Amino acid sequence: MKAVLMTAAGDPEVLQLQELPDPKIEKETEILVRLHAAGVNPIDTKLRKRGTFYPDQMPAILGCDGAGVVEAVGSGVHKFRVGDEVYFCCGGLGTKQGNYAEKIVVDEKFVAYKPKNLSFAEAAAAPLVIITAWESLYDRARLEAGRKVLIHAGAGGVGHVAIQLAKLQGAEVCTTVSNQEKADFVRQLGADQVIFYKQTDFVQAVLDWTEGEGVDLAFDTVGGETFFKTVPAVKVYGDLVTILEPDATLGNLKTARLRNLRISLELMLTPMLQGLVEDQRHQAKILTQSARLIEQGQLKIHVSQTFPLAEAAAAHRLLESGSVTSKLVLLMD
Repeated sequence: MKAVLMTAAGDPEVLQLQELPDPKIEKETEILVRLHAAGVNPIDTKLRKRGTFYPDQMPAILGCDGAGVVEAVGSGVHKFRVGDEVYFCCGGLGTKQGNYAEKIVVDEKFVAYKPKNLSFAEAAAAPLVIITAWESLYDRARLEAGRKVLIHAGAGGVGHVAIQLAKLQGAEVCTTVSNQEKADFVRQLGADQVIFYKQTDFVQAVLDWTEGEGVDLAFDTVGGETFFKTVPAVKVYGDLVTILEPDATLGNLKTARLRNLRISLELMLTPMLQGLVEDQRHQAKILTQSARLIEQGQLKIHVSQTFPLAEAAAAHRLLESGSVTSKLVLLMD
């Protein structure tokens, strides 16, 4: 098979297309998937730049998100058959092979049927961002109907899913964007209020929107100073969820403590990194539930651009430019 190998930590040029032996089914519950597409996520660029979680196991194949067709099944596989179309978030962190390849072997426990109305590109764009947004809003913050929510970077990969999931739960949503094109995009997704963060103090805008009270839930997909700046935009006893690690050199949590905020950290990679099988099963169930929402037209996945597998480096360069709306995807065909 053809695959993109990360040959060393560094610039996008360390991603090299090579011919490799096809992966083999080794456990009875594994399936062999011929990949049609792989999502490109910020975690991929971070691992490429700094090295994977397992630097002693180089070279590596990146890519957590995959979508394709089952080509073979192990003797103990019960759910899937040859020819089934599937999608999943598995591999790509430095040990198990990732999805920047034409084929991959994954355990059936971590796989879901691809939504019938999605292309392979759209399906490959979905798993990591859906699981991240779902766990953040529903599992961490326990979002309920009638709540007011601030979602940072609503036009991004995670953000554009989070807006839709919040609206499906019956919440009111405001979101930050950088330009008019992204504002139009998030309004189509259901955002009730749009804040141009480069031109407007988003905290004041949120307080104006909530009549001085602050939102019930803020979802930080940006990190850095944004995390600490968001604290006064959250109501007393509210929730603040972040998908980035807070940097104590950029602020403190004194105001958060005074406001009795519940602060939650979300890293959807934890089950993979720690081998937590039941939690990986839970994430596959999230994808199954999301597939139903997608097939019912209640949840949409947006792909802004696709690249041939051989141009993975170009996809990384574009993602690192910071100007991407929604998701980028690699195509194997």
